[in-house]
Amino acid sequence: MSLDLFQLLPAVYRLRDAQIAAASTLLSAAEQAELAALEASVTPLTADQQAQIALLTAKAARGPLESLLRVIEEQIAAFGDDLDQLYDDQFIETCAQWVIPYIGDLIGYQAVHGITPQVDNPRAEVASTISLRRRKGTVLVMEQLARDLTGWGAHAIECFEVLADAQYMKHIRPANWHTPNVRRWQTGFYVNTGFDRTAHAVDVHRIVTGRGRYNIQNIAIFLWSLGAYSVTNVPATAATNTPGALACFRFSPLGMDMPLFHRAQSQGEPIETAATPVNVADRLRRRALCEDIQRGVGSAWYGPGQSLVLVKDGKVLNPYQVRVADLSGPDGSWANAAAAGAADTQYAALVDPELGRILLPAVPGNPPPAQAPQLALTYCRGFNADMGGGEYARGQNFTVTDPAFIFPYPDTAVPPRYANLQQAFTFAATQFGETGALAFEIAGSAPHDIGGPLALDLPAGTTLELRAADGAAPTLFLDGELSVSGDADSTFILDGFVVCATSSMVPAKAPATSPAAFVHVPAARPSGAPNLLGALTLRHCTLVPGWSVATDGKPRYADAPTVVVAAPGTALAAQRAIVGPIRAVPRATVELCDCIVDATDRTRIAYAAPDSATGAAAPETGGGALTLLGCTVIGKVHAELLALVSESILWAALASGDTWAAGLVADRKQAGCVRFSFLPYHALTPRRFKCVEAALASPKPLFLALRYGQPAYAKLAASTDDSIRRGAEDGGEMGAFHFILAPLRETDLESRMQEYLPVGLEFGLIYQT
Repeated sequence: MSLDLFQLLPAVYRLRDAQIAAASTLLSAAEQAELAALEASVTPLTADQQAQIALLTAKAARGPLESLLRVIEEQIAAFGDDLDQLYDDQFIETCAQWVIPYIGDLIGYQAVHGITPQVDNPRAEVASTISLRRRKGTVLVMEQLARDLTGWGAHAIECFEVLADAQYMKHIRPANWHTPNVRRWQTGFYVNTGFDRTAHAVDVHRIVTGRGRYNIQNIAIFLWSLGAYSVTNVPATAATNTPGALACFRFSPLGMDMPLFHRAQSQGEPIETAATPVNVADRLRRRALCEDIQRGVGSAWYGPGQSLVLVKDGKVLNPYQVRVADLSGPDGSWANAAAAGAADTQYAALVDPELGRILLPAVPGNPPPAQAPQLALTYCRGFNADMGGGEYARGQNFTVTDPAFIFPYPDTAVPPRYANLQQAFTFAATQFGETGALAFEIAGSAPHDIGGPLALDLPAGTTLELRAADGAAPTLFLDGELSVSGDADSTFILDGFVVCATSSMVPAKAPATSPAAFVHVPAARPSGAPNLLGALTLRHCTLVPGWSVATDGKPRYADAPTVVVAAPGTALAAQRAIVGPIRAVPRATVELCDCIVDATDRTRIAYAAPDSATGAAAPETGGGALTLLGCTVIGKVHAELLALVSESILWAALASGDTWAAGLVADRKQAGCVRFSFLPYHALTPRRFKCVEAALASPKPLFLALRYGQPAYAKLAASTDDSIRRGAEDGGEMGAFHFILAPLRETDLESRMQEYLPVGLEFGLIYQT
């Protein structure tokens, strides 16, 4: 509440002050001139000008006494606000930002790195400390700490609860038998996992070292670090039919087997019940999904809004129409398919979540339908991070934001302005007269066959962005290369796609020059003039290593490059992308950030200059200046200059009889820097700082998987030596997943657990995914 001191004065003093104000003015000459100019203005005044008139008019009407009291009022108001803030500073919910560490210090709060959203706000962290301490030492608090501090699915168990021992007759545990109850399918299904309830013998090794697990003093914290990434309403990929089946499909648009995942359901806040399998993101297994589907309406994993949905001919299949089955085996002879038609006529589809396969059983005696059934799928795939494209938020990185210059693809206008992507590029050329930047946006996650070869030639100073809509993850199938050229300062951006070759796209062999790669920046424009394209940017894209994959995930063309930059002066930049081999001429520049470059084998060439004829690698010539920031490179690298290599893993080796001097070669060693990175043996690099070089006795990165398509692709195992797993500048891991800061999440949890762990107990982290 403001205090009007002037109105508290006797009327006689207020009258005398008004008389003085009428006889003279407190406005300076400049203020009087400004007021006169504003009042004489014939144009409409802005809001700021109107406020200025009101201010000057009020000042002119005040006498010296009122003006003095106004100054005093301002100081009283400031003093009052300070008193109010001092009161607010007594409470963590309302205190000033600078007070938070002091309140935290009063209750012994220890700051952490705060990687996850649950703990990146110190105010909320300090506020929740008291409530957590009221439940200090309980297993539910330790489970909540693990979930909040790591951001992953977590489950904590007290290991003494699952020890086989002679029970005290006054405290019998009926569920804890020395001999497992094999009548329950869960007994063997969850053995040695976070949900194992079978009795175990004592393990005297310490759990903190990772060697032991079940002992009286041990608390085991199980973590599920892989995420479940949704793929919404995409058509099933046809597979070779099997006798007894109407049709066979795979979930993956690339046509390979892959395990399905399920999303984690919230435990609420705070956690009041221990986690169950539905509360963590994990693989969908046959037995667990079968049990879940049999619940029907109460299914936690199947149905609209859940992790798995099948839509046949426009109708959602209810849980009673879906059967879980083992569909393993080579194409054409899937298991359980021969008898499916006779035994499963009541089912519309058989699903194998562990292989990502679907079978539609044929009904004996019924002729096959005239038209093949249409099957649309919604499911979840497993991966370690927001990388390579997916239905996660990417909109904050979009370059073109003006809705007037964002065009849908396929075109929704009537009549359509372009029927294919090549026509869309031609249409873009007509729009650059109105704007310097435009975008084509593909909505939804359905795959698109965009044909090819495609050619794009950009005018000077223009930007074309081909992107997936925010929350979409489409797959683009190419029949030929995408050739990109342009005039000076032109830019092409590819954002949010998985790019794969069709069966008709085969790498060129001399004397043929096309296709050389998925994306090719040739040396010359279609007119024959030099290609002056300024930049080629890949964001959240996957250019499938090997161009395409077999059903088992094996790359079809292991040596084929995915990007070839043959134009000097072009800058290739990639962020959060997965790509195959890259070829770049010496005068081009390549900067990769948080990327995986996969040559499909550590002895193949991941980066070098292109051969002038076919675009294949020219090992004797180094590629353009290379910058790697938090990248994992699988394969050999030969660069003219390593401008900066930081917090990266270069996983390369020389094959028998290899002519390369080393798996990593930089021609110019007087310039550039390599820091906090893992390097192949005898790497030829510029100056190094705190790097790890491969040798017989030195630590090496331990990858959980190195084949594209596997959930743990390029992910470091927790058992990797700390010189690599914690070898980055900030204490994080080297490699493409450095930005997750997984080791720092572990450090945060270890710091907190020391505060909440009962005396005499110790804990260990056990990764389940």
